[in-house]
Amino acid sequence: MKPGKRNLITDIDGLLVGNAEDQKLKSGVTVLTADKSFTAAVHVMGGAPGSRETDLLAPDKLVQQVDALVLSGGSAFGLDAASGVADGLRDLGRGFEVGPVRVPIVPGAILFDLLNGGDKNWVENPYKGLGQTALSARDVSFSLGSVGAGTGGTTMNLKGGLGSASLVLDSGITVGALVATNPHGSVISDRKGAFWAAPFEFGDEFGARGTGIGFDPGAETDPYNLAPVQGSNTTIAIVATDADLTQAQATRMATAAHDGMTRAICPSHTPFDGDLVFAAATAAKKMSDPITDQLLIGHAAATCLARAIARSVYLAKPFTGDTLATWSQEFG
Repeated sequence: MKPGKRNLITDIDGLLVGNAEDQKLKSGVTVLTADKSFTAAVHVMGGAPGSRETDLLAPDKLVQQVDALVLSGGSAFGLDAASGVADGLRDLGRGFEVGPVRVPIVPGAILFDLLNGGDKNWVENPYKGLGQTALSARDVSFSLGSVGAGTGGTTMNLKGGLGSASLVLDSGITVGALVATNPHGSVISDRKGAFWAAPFEFGDEFGARGTGIGFDPGAETDPYNLAPVQGSNTTIAIVATDADLTQAQATRMATAAHDGMTRAICPSHTPFDGDLVFAAATAAKKMSDPITDQLLIGHAAATCLARAIARSVYLAKPFTGDTLATWSQEFG
């Protein structure tokens, strides 16, 4: 396995990502879409999820494909971002065909970033507009760090962000991850800024600080020394592949990818996190050995997600009013 040419989820041909953010609001939206509809699935392991249209992603439901997946800040207010994306896709003639009508299928998930120092005293919910802007910005290249749905993300002790990573398997199948990192737990394992995800790093994609020495009991990186709960958190992600997965197989990929959160965040999947992973499959490449390929795809998805989480924090940037320092301010 090796990273794709961009080390982004868009190394999977046909996938596009768009970001929109408001630094005064300290929040934003990220959209993943494609040049045509794609198979999607979901798996939730957090105790406080917030989502839209995830029930239809079960393998026994009528609609097997979607037009976009949306990650948003804003807690429940952020669910409106998917409405803006749906409106934009409808204008493009996209959607599930029902007679003369096309209905864009746009599942979404949100994270809690309402206590991060941003101005949340809006008169009109801003997330629908941010969703439309993010869709309009879709491209194969996109920024990481303090952008999109990761704009207002925080961790236990550092600012969070938006991350992505990819891997190309020996079979030629590509796997990628996209994540908005906002966990209750910590992504660093010592006082020198080493990441829990370090064993899975390629090159210096998040600083090459090694695996660290482990947490110091009672220190700020100690995963048992958690700060009092101020609100919900949540890390939301998308893992994707160009393999021809069924919806059931895509669900298994999403399930396996949660291991990536566990490798990168300590603790993860807490009662205060709505941790959720979407899966997307474009079906551009046929699996030659479905059993072995599915195993490797799941492993690659978890590895990509762990790396993407570390990259999201490593690349976060400081802005006025932040409640936490960035990794670069503390360790850069």
